[in-house]
Amino acid sequence: MNEKVRAYLDRIGYQGGTEPTAETLSALQYAHLITVPYENLDILRGRRIRLDLDHLYEKIVVHRRGGYCFELNKLFGWLLRELGYQVTDYVARYWRGETEIPTRRHQVLSVVVPGTKEEYLCDVGVGAVIPLYPLPLRFGEEFDQNGPVYAFREDERFGIMLIERHDGGWRDVYSFTREVQYEPDYMFASFWCEFAEDSIFNKAPMLSIRKEGQIRCTLDGNVYRVFSPEGVTEKTLAENEVQQVIRDVFGIYLDE
Repeated sequence: MNEKVRAYLDRIGYQGGTEPTAETLSALQYAHLITVPYENLDILRGRRIRLDLDHLYEKIVVHRRGGYCFELNKLFGWLLRELGYQVTDYVARYWRGETEIPTRRHQVLSVVVPGTKEEYLCDVGVGAVIPLYPLPLRFGEEFDQNGPVYAFREDERFGIMLIERHDGGWRDVYSFTREVQYEPDYMFASFWCEFAEDSIFNKAPMLSIRKEGQIRCTLDGNVYRVFSPEGVTEKTLAENEVQQVIRDVFGIYLDE
């Protein structure tokens, strides 16, 4: 194992085996989600998002920052490839909360375990609720992840749709097709997220991290929330409190 992979595993607090199995894949995704925050702080500071692997590694592993989907899933995909998994990146449409057809502004990973034909959907790049563990990419089945229940459906226009049980029914989360994607596709989508007038990513701080025990902490603007099985707590923060939460909860120490 090379030093960069070892440092990445240390960054996410992973101490298990590295044989590329389904069990390892599940443990890696969980470890990533509870240690590396989702965050858009560089966009708000006017620092261009760079998607080259060297920069992402420096930002997320060396400087212990987070990022958003195009950063987090790209680097996680690199880690999985280094460990021996077969990984394919796709650009997705994020449907949750949308009333019109959304642009392709999300990145997801298809991962195949070596020596098997089992394909998994992996994603460590969403600030809202997403699967804590990889989902076998099979239709006609439901996957209960200790409360949240997910499934896939085939959509005639939008390809593979991840859906979640919600209010007694099912709700679309995001969709993707099998079309081959290239670096400019992700660069274009990320550029839209950075600069488009309609983008939600360039308006206010958006941070999220999962914690042990089905807990999720978020910071939206100056509103800090903690979601747990017992309910939701919410607090509106003063500016000095915002910076303290960014440091203490999300582990982010910004340079000048």
